[in-house]
Formats: sequence, structure tokens, C-alpha cells
Amino acid sequence: MKTVAVIGLLACAMVGCSALPTAGPTAGDVRSQEVRDNQTQFDLVDINDNVVAALAAGPRESFHSRFKKYGKPPQPRIGVGDGVVVSIWEAAGGGLFGSSPTDHVTAGSRSVTIPEQLVGQDGGISVPFGGRVPAAGRLPVEVQHAIEERLAEKAIEPQVIVTITKSLTNSATVTGEVVAGARVPLSLKGDRLLDLIAAVGGARAPVYETFVRLSRDGATATIPMESLVAEPAENIYAQPGDVLTLVRLPQSFTAFGATGANAQIPFPSERMTLVEALAKAGGLQDLRADPAGVFLFRFEPRSIVDRLGRPQLATGPDGGSPIVYRLDLRDAKSYFLAQRFPIEDKDIIYVANADLNELQKFFTLLNTLTGPVITGIVVKNSSP
Repeated sequence: MKTVAVIGLLACAMVGCSALPTAGPTAGDVRSQEVRDNQTQFDLVDINDNVVAALAAGPRESFHSRFKKYGKPPQPRIGVGDGVVVSIWEAAGGGLFGSSPTDHVTAGSRSVTIPEQLVGQDGGISVPFGGRVPAAGRLPVEVQHAIEERLAEKAIEPQVIVTITKSLTNSATVTGEVVAGARVPLSLKGDRLLDLIAAVGGARAPVYETFVRLSRDGATATIPMESLVAEPAENIYAQPGDVLTLVRLPQSFTAFGATGANAQIPFPSERMTLVEALAKAGGLQDLRADPAGVFLFRFEPRSIVDRLGRPQLATGPDGGSPIVYRLDLRDAKSYFLAQRFPIEDKDIIYVANADLNELQKFFTLLNTLTGPVITGIVVKNSSP
């Protein structure tokens, strides 16, 4: 009787405790905490086909979509600061640009090359006997015709060729922490974004950790380098004045609860699914995990929340709503859903302890406390 009384007193004391040691809330706790003090703390969403389809159809940054009005760049025009060389031919010797007093009796044409000059702030270049000729904003052939008109009454049937030797206008800039930055001249045939990256030596970071940010005409878009490589439509033509920035942004998710590893885990590739993330975290622990209590915590933007048909809580960063996705692995179909459910950077995956596990911990702790007492009583009663 004494033994039963002692055990009963210890059990009552333990039940009176506020909580047993635990790694986090049970699945029931998560559901019950969705609404607290008549306020919705987060939105609990069960993962199904409609949810996966809504996430797959979500907006995604795309160079092809953002800059779709741009195709192959036009023929380059001369700009302020460009280097220009002008070559002038005359149909016969003894003309304006002849270099010898006997040129007038020498058969054949004569030519002269004006040394390289930069297009001035006024947009013009200097041509002997022709004055300042407007060049900025013009094609080379247009400048050629303008010079020929200026010299028509002074030289013998002048023919002119204008060559751009250094173009600041018709170039793009590549910069970033994982690339050797440089200003890259654009070729006449047209250069795509990967051509620019290759021209500066390529990226010095894993492809799946590298993101490409394109700034053009006041608009900016960022996509993973892996998408730029894998999807030809994203490898659009570069335009004069483009700024291409390559940054290294390692992505990761965090796993807690009844998983094999409680840790921050980096992505091994650009895209990862929920089933891959659970495997990376060591899977569910057989003796602890509640297979119906796999939760993913994330702030979703307004567009995704609308697509899910859920209320806008707008309590997160940039007006996002806190969403808790729940996966029930007791249902075999959930494994197929987990193969399609995308993981995003900074997601939190939590696997709840099974309710029976909490009871088992209670009895384990009870045995730890009562075991020595029972042993002592047994020893005392068995002694002569």
C-alpha cells in the first residue's frame, strides 16, 4: 500500500507540471494554435493536388518575360566618348589630301587616315577641311555620307570610311562578387547574356548558388544561373547599356523536431522538393515522429495566397502571410505530393512528436523517479 501511495503521489506531482521536455508542439498543438485570443496567428493548409498546382503556377522571375520586347540589338550607333577613325580616299592624285607636288600627275587614288579621336561632348568629330561633323546618335555610314558632302567641292570625288575603334555606348557591364568585372563591347552579330559572362571568364561559384541580376532601362530582374543555363529562352540578347550582376546566394532550409538531423541544410541544387528535403534531414524518426504531423512554415506573397484561396493575413515581411503547410505521410498519395511540392530558401520544416511518444516519456520519467524508491522498498521487505 505504501508503494502504491508513493507512486501515486509522484504521478500526481508530475501531472501537475506545466510540460514534459519536448522538441516542439505536437500536431494537435499546431492546429490548436492557429487561432489564439480570437486572432488568426497563421493559416494551416493541408497539402493536396490543388495546393501543389497553385504553387507550381506561381509567378517566377524571367528575363524572357520581363524584357520580351527586346530582340537582337540594332546596328550600333556612334555615341559620345566612342573612339572613331576616319579614312578618306580621293579618286586621283593631286587632290586636297595629296602628299606630294607630283601627285597630280600620278595615276591612281590617294588616301589619308585621320588619327583616332573621341566623339566630343557636343557629339561631333573633327575632319580637316570639313569642320565639326555631327556623329553621336548616327550610324557610321551616315557619318561617312556627311563627310563626303562636306568635302565634295574640295576633294576629288572623295570616298570616306568611318570605323568605330572603341565603343562605350555599344557595350554592357558585367560585375559581381563571383566574376571578374569588365565592360564588354557588343559585337555586330549580337551577344547573349552567357556570351558576356564567358567573355569575363565565367562565374567562380557553383551554378546552383549563383544568381544573375539584369538591369536594363530602369527595370531589374533576377533569376538563378541554373535557369539561364538550362532554359535557352532566358539567354536573351544583351543590349547596349545593360548591367549584368552575378551574386552568390546560398539557399538553405531548416529542419526541427523528430527528424534525423536538426540543422540548417543547404540546397544541393537550384530546386528542391519536400521529399528531398526530408531525406536530407535524415527522414522521420520511427520511435518519435508523428507521420501526420509534418509541417512547413513559410511567408507567402499576396499572389500565392490569392491563388490558394486563403485569407490575406499580411503580417509578414513585404505584406506576406504566414502559411503552415501540413503533410500527412500516413496517406501513400502524400509521397507523390511531396515529390512535387517545392522548397524555398529559408523554409522551416518541423516534424511533430507523436502523442504516444509524450506518454512514453512520461512513464520513462516516472520510472526514473520511482525506480529507486520501489527498489528500496523491495530490499527492505525482503531483508530478515
